[in-house]
Amino acid sequence: MHMNEEKVVNAVSIEKDVDGFNELNMGRLAMQGRAPLFVPCTPKGCIELLTRSGIKIEGKRARHSATVSIVHSRTKNPAEITREADIVIATVGVANLVRGNWIKPGAAVIDVGIKAVDDPTSQRGYRLLGDVYYEEACKIASAIAPVPGGVGPMTIAMLLSNTL
Repeated sequence: MHMNEEKVVNAVSIEKDVDGFNELNMGRLAMQGRAPLFVPCTPKGCIELLTRSGIKIEGKRARHSATVSIVHSRTKNPAEITREADIVIATVGVANLVRGNWIKPGAAVIDVGIKAVDDPTSQRGYRLLGDVYYEEACKIASAIAPVPGGVGPMTIAMLLSNTL
């Protein structure tokens, strides 16, 4: 049986939608001058990580008084575009896609993407990897939040923050 995601998300009262996925909430988030009831937890967690790490967002290529560039699966020259970014937030779900040479020296990197890959040496038979090839990126980035253990705990903290 297939559930209609749109119906399920919008069945939650906007006042109780602490994940911030209701269409009305998402619309308010996208509109200039309108505040959402709840900011979705993962993006809110990313901003909180940057802020608490002392990484200034203003003037950078990111939303908070900054310029946003989006690279997706059909973008030509994604490495070239990403190399210009002061802040990289990877959310693709492709293990080790973002290599060290994609990252501008000194950039802050937050890896949100997660992918289970087969690993016969692991008790579970798999291990979790992020979108960013950590072993390369950590040598170039000024700060990095890896997978696992990076933004995940902050996402949970933001869910609790939205709940209280």
